Amino acid sequence: MADILERQNRAFQASRKAFESISRLRSGAWAMVTGQQVGLFGGPVFAIYKALTAIKLAEEASTLGLDCVPVFWLATEDHDLEEVNQAKIPTAGVGCEQLRTNASSPREAPVGTVSLGVDVSAIVQHAQTLLGDGPVTQLLADCYKPGETFGTAFRRFFAHAFADSGVILVDGSDPELDQIAAPLYKQVIARATELNHLLLGRDQELRAAQYHQQVHITPSTTPLFVLREGARVPLHLGRETKVFLIGKERVLDSDLLELTASAPDSFSPNVLLRPVVQDYLLPTLAYIGGAAEVAYFAQAAVLYQALSARTTPIVPRFSATLIEPRAKTLLEKYQLNFPDLFSGQEALRERIGWHWFGHNLQSSFDRAQAAVSSAMAELSQALGRLDKTLVESAEHAESKMLYQLTSLRSRAVRAELRQSEVAERHARGLTNSLYPNKTLQEREVSAIYFLAKYGLELLPQLLGVIHSDCVDHQLITL
Repeated sequence: MADILERQNRAFQASRKAFESISRLRSGAWAMVTGQQVGLFGGPVFAIYKALTAIKLAEEASTLGLDCVPVFWLATEDHDLEEVNQAKIPTAGVGCEQLRTNASSPREAPVGTVSLGVDVSAIVQHAQTLLGDGPVTQLLADCYKPGETFGTAFRRFFAHAFADSGVILVDGSDPELDQIAAPLYKQVIARATELNHLLLGRDQELRAAQYHQQVHITPSTTPLFVLREGARVPLHLGRETKVFLIGKERVLDSDLLELTASAPDSFSPNVLLRPVVQDYLLPTLAYIGGAAEVAYFAQAAVLYQALSARTTPIVPRFSATLIEPRAKTLLEKYQLNFPDLFSGQEALRERIGWHWFGHNLQSSFDRAQAAVSSAMAELSQALGRLDKTLVESAEHAESKMLYQLTSLRSRAVRAELRQSEVAERHARGLTNSLYPNKTLQEREVSAIYFLAKYGLELLPQLLGVIHSDCVDHQLITL
């Protein structure tokens, strides 16, 4: 493995510190593993959060006496081109602008092999226009060029961005990795029916505990794909004993077992088997994952136990929203908290609109509401002594009056908003910056936006504020 990692990282143009980490791994260090799909321009912000979490926890493990190095697994075998072929960059007033290439590939082809065409130069140039010229956008241009693949461009970008941290990058589609993993593939095929039953049983347990399936399991599911003519084709159990299906093609288990020996790179693990393969290849201390990956492990655990008699611990990645100075000023000005953005832009505009009212008008509405409630309470008490059946009518009348006051309050807010483009602009600016498209910033915004604006020195700054004992979402002011 160390030999393969050295070869790969030389191709990635990795830093001296990365090779020092490989040397430590060769000498017996543990691996703190994380990974991500090879998204355009480095993927969303959470991709760098994963790497930073692995770096942080590897450092803490080493401090405790367990020599440990961070490893980032490049999921180049995934075949969802639509998901990786986009980068979203915030722009003034219009939300996130989505950049995408004209790249195409055969259906179900591994994304790591998909080449970037000549159009990527124009896309990079447009990104430079949006982000400004600087070292990071120049790095982007150096990595994302015609002829590169999504895999090679991503790994060169990450290798440079994390040059000072000693992260080891692993390209999961390397055929030499499959040669090492061949005995595991052989075991999966030989025990395919048993593993299917275990996965179906775990699904029943998850449903009983009111959890949902991350990966849909059927009575024919196996955790392997077979690579055929550049595409990843699911391997299914056939209806007959010792028969499998690759698409519509019937294959005997003996032929597949022979293939694990003669051409193991014909196989590719699915999302449940991939972590087992990773830990078959690496001395993993723990895996760093997002929410979906944590949920995957609830299903993958039965494969772990069956194939390796252990389950690797999974640790939630660092999760955060980065608050830029302008957004911080607006939050403080309008006395807003981050969760206030979750109610939607319309509600946020109304909250901001209240800031433009004088204190007297707000107080007048509050006094009117209190007066109605007080008067109706006194009236209900008197009516109750006269005729208890009238109390419900009084309560209904109070409800109508309070509703009308609330409606009038909202109309007043909207009237003020119509006169104030500033409130509209500020509401839009806050949502675009902190909760774009009703999605957490870390999932929607491309990492390149922050790296280009604040420089690669942002990475060690973020590393310094990661609290490994906190798995909640953090708010970080830049």
